[in-house]
Amino acid sequence: MKGGTEARTIDLLEGPILPALSRLALPIMATAFVQMAYNLTDMAWIGFLGSNSVAAVGAAGMFTWFAQGVMNIAKMGGQVMVAQSIGAGEEQEARAYLRGSLQLTLLLALVYGLACLAFAKPLIGFFQFSNQETREQAEIYLRIVCGLILFAFLNQTMTGLYTSVGDSRTPFLANCIGLFGNMIFDPMLIFGIGPFPRMGVAGAALATVSAQAVVTLALFLMRKRSHAPVFENMALQKPVSAFHYRRMIGIGLPASVQTMVYCGISMVLTRLVSGWGDAAVAVQRVGNQIESLGWMTGEGFGAAVNAFMAQNYGARRLDRVKQSYRASLILMLIWGAFTTLVLYFGAEPLFRIFIHEPEIVPEGVNYLRILSFGEIPMCFELMTVGALSGLGRTGICSIISMTLTGSRIPIALMLSSTALALSGIWWAFTVSSIIKGIVFTITFAIILRRLMKDQRAFLEPLPGKNFLS
Repeated sequence: MKGGTEARTIDLLEGPILPALSRLALPIMATAFVQMAYNLTDMAWIGFLGSNSVAAVGAAGMFTWFAQGVMNIAKMGGQVMVAQSIGAGEEQEARAYLRGSLQLTLLLALVYGLACLAFAKPLIGFFQFSNQETREQAEIYLRIVCGLILFAFLNQTMTGLYTSVGDSRTPFLANCIGLFGNMIFDPMLIFGIGPFPRMGVAGAALATVSAQAVVTLALFLMRKRSHAPVFENMALQKPVSAFHYRRMIGIGLPASVQTMVYCGISMVLTRLVSGWGDAAVAVQRVGNQIESLGWMTGEGFGAAVNAFMAQNYGARRLDRVKQSYRASLILMLIWGAFTTLVLYFGAEPLFRIFIHEPEIVPEGVNYLRILSFGEIPMCFELMTVGALSGLGRTGICSIISMTLTGSRIPIALMLSSTALALSGIWWAFTVSSIIKGIVFTITFAIILRRLMKDQRAFLEPLPGKNFLS
């Protein structure tokens, strides 16, 4: 990444840590903002169709979240192994992992898309909506968005690969182009502007897929901006060895299972919420999109930390690993405090943007204010997951996350049976976020202390061969 590459990629192995980390992280966090704007733009337009449509899109959208877990096998495995190979100076290995991650992405997208088309009705039936129109709209949205999930898969994998080489600006620009397209497509397709008929929820789904396709095209056309050798002569048709696939799957599978289990737990909780009516589901889904101000940027920063950790771990630079984690904690403390204040004091005006029925707004305000208390530990958690994954410790991340996220179900059942009622489910989210933030931070400190105490660990092969590495 020397010479002509510094214009687009960032040297993560030398020089001051905070400037390098910030230069890498800021475009990724900005990309997270753009992706958040995608979702909020959709939700704002859909809000004019009524709370039933919001509930339908929110429920179907959970399967796009579940899809991120499937996609993580290719994305996380490719991102970590490409970055570690670059850090170790193994350019050919990095190119092989890049090619393998894209091939795996195509296969996973095909399988997942076909499954959603075939089983849309029972998948939506899980939520037991009382309104027939809500169920039908959810099935339509699911078939379109998940049936054409290929573009979303490719976008996530390519963004991870760009990040692994130290280029976070190109994905940001590509996503900005997509956001602009989405802002045009949404009103045209939802409400029928110009030559298009009014399509409602189906229009929202088509707008989303169209914008994602624009981002995919931009990411592939703009890859020369990075001047990164791994993007040259990608030769996607060239076979990749079973060894490379095993290494990527060893890294990516724990992160994949973690996301899918997390989403599955959220689906169970959404079903509990539906006991208070379809409007309660709409509150949860809109509130979750607004709260993404915290968790999507936290994940974005975690992606930057992941690449930084992976390259320096591959180069055996533990001193930079330790210093970057400390700096990241401070930055996430500041951001978490900011989102806490925004969600607590701005709850009502934010929620009124998306839900227009006055009788539903108070519960939405209650949701945002309760969740605001978990923003700082949630940011710690997401950043630390990125750091541990960069070290190849995706297995321990999955164990902690699945265990503590799973605790939301019994906590929600217990609290919702008290006078708290529906608010008890919201408090279950916050309590588990606080616990996870504490546990992840302590876990990273323990693992880093062990690595620094025993430098002989670096004489062993890099982790990633099995689920619990």
